[in-house]
Amino acid sequence: MKYVYTAIFNLEPGTKETYNVTFPDLQGCHTFGENLNDAIEMAQDALCLMLYHMEQKNSPIPAATPPSKVKVTGEDFVTVISVDTEFYHRFYSNKLVKKTLNIPMWLNERAIQEDVNFSGILQDALKAHLQISK
Repeated sequence: MKYVYTAIFNLEPGTKETYNVTFPDLQGCHTFGENLNDAIEMAQDALCLMLYHMEQKNSPIPAATPPSKVKVTGEDFVTVISVDTEFYHRFYSNKLVKKTLNIPMWLNERAIQEDVNFSGILQDALKAHLQISK
């Protein structure tokens, strides 16, 4: 599932580049980065993990507040962070599941002769059928 949430970046006092990142709509979802690029990457990771966890627990996912509705002061700023929990779902749910299927005997014998990897072919065919890219 794809999400876009508003994030607040606060420059850590006494530093030139360290940012704390919070998401006003997701209590407990916060992180930091030692520079802006790192903070954005960490924000994407924290947001995606939080939303993935909420999906797995069937918790309600709150609506995102538009950036224009979030007020900040000083050197703090607001931006949006976009994530797709499908990546995490694939990563954490990569456990193999046994499936039983039926194919004609002649096809099975020919595939065995050719040393076919049945699981690999089935996975590739399912991904193609479901239009899933690697």
